[in-house]
Amino acid sequence: MSFFWYDWAGYLGVALVLLAFFLLQERKLQGSGLVYQLMNVLGAIGVMLSLGFGNFNLAAFIMQVAWLLIGGYGIVRGIKRRRETHERP
Repeated sequence: MSFFWYDWAGYLGVALVLLAFFLLQERKLQGSGLVYQLMNVLGAIGVMLSLGFGNFNLAAFIMQVAWLLIGGYGIVRGIKRRRETHERP
């Protein structure tokens, strides 16, 4: 069995998403925190690369697109909150 770069991207992506969720459960990360959101976004990108260059699965791809969009939304929302907090007198 041969492993290509996109296989490793997929494995790393899955590992990032699972690690993020585990660290959230262990209260080592906050769900609204940038690190948690980045781990999810990068994980989704890794899985999407694996699906795009390897064996494509539409259902899994849709799930990762949703994961990416939700994570991106969380990042933007967190940035806005931090700006609002710093702007208050």
